[in-house]
Amino acid sequence: MNTFGRNFRITTFGESHGKAIGVVIDGCPANMELSEQDIQPLLDRRRPGTSSLTSTRKESDRIKILSGIFEGRTTGAPIAMLVENEDMHAGDYDALRDVFRPGHADFTYQEKYHIRDHRGGGRSSGRETLGRVAAGAVAMKYLAARGIIVTGKIQEVHGKSSPDEIEHEIIAAKTAGDSVGGIAEIIVSGCPAGLGDPVFGKLDAQVAGAMMGIGAVKGVEIGDGFLVAGKFGSENNDSMTATGFRSNYAGGILGGISTGQDIVVRIAVKPTPSIAKPQMTRDIHSNEVEISISGRHDPCIVPRIIPVAEAMLALVIIDSLLEQEKYQ
Repeated sequence: MNTFGRNFRITTFGESHGKAIGVVIDGCPANMELSEQDIQPLLDRRRPGTSSLTSTRKESDRIKILSGIFEGRTTGAPIAMLVENEDMHAGDYDALRDVFRPGHADFTYQEKYHIRDHRGGGRSSGRETLGRVAAGAVAMKYLAARGIIVTGKIQEVHGKSSPDEIEHEIIAAKTAGDSVGGIAEIIVSGCPAGLGDPVFGKLDAQVAGAMMGIGAVKGVEIGDGFLVAGKFGSENNDSMTATGFRSNYAGGILGGISTGQDIVVRIAVKPTPSIAKPQMTRDIHSNEVEISISGRHDPCIVPRIIPVAEAMLALVIIDSLLEQEKYQ
């Protein structure tokens, strides 16, 4: 599936080393002011080559809106957006044409489709998320006009939480030819109560699915998450007063429906699988081989995954908000 959403639907396209990456949004409400300047800042935050802590791939990631806008406003028609790839080094992957990289989707893509783009993983590359971020920026503008704000931050990297320690862990891993993972936290503030559908359309289920749909994410928590397993009910329940909730252990969602409190989400991000350290793997002929992956890779994905996670959470919220408006 390359399409996400029911009411605010996005379809992303493009490969890591193809001509371009893009997205088509169908269902964006009409008459909203929108331009490339509304989208570019979020793309700049996920752009590679911005510091010593990220991939050295140099991409301007300049967004172009191709349709769905007239005189600076959305028309209700599909919005197509495109970013051209510029700094492709496809030759870096020649040695991996017949080899499955550990931790990547090479093997599973080959098993499913019996063909794969070995250049940076093709469609399975993290560069695919660019289209999600562009669509998320549109969603975030719509939500912000209604007082709903989505923000994210790094909670920890390789077990460390202070900015200096985080930088040290990433640089040390990079120097060693290795990589590190971490945890990011994303919060929705100003979300009204009542969003989400009971049973199979639960808001927290949609949030979890959206987060797990990001390639590097291996775990999701909402509210206190796994901590609730060690609590008494008397400790975990969010008691209420005449003026509202006294706590937010549930992370802003009860019974699959938003409570009006902050929606708090944390994601566990795996270490970048492309590392220079030697690893054992196999090739397409089932021969065991040892590889050391060269090229331009993030020693830690966490800093650049923040805008991706914000975008995906915004897409869930706008989709649920538009769904709720059908009943009003």
